[in-house]
Amino acid sequence: MVKVTKEDKKLYQCEECGFHYAKKEWAEKCEAWCREHKSCNIEITAHAEENK
Repeated sequence: MVKVTKEDKKLYQCEECGFHYAKKEWAEKCEAWCREHKSCNIEITAHAEENK
């Protein structure tokens, strides 16, 4: 997981799919799901900054 700063916000990025999250726990869940299933989970990505 990568910690990035975007528009003065600290975000966590899933290294598998590239989505950004405000909370580290969602980025960790996303990364684990992506690695195991080779896909994204809509319930997890709903919390991504790209979907706000």
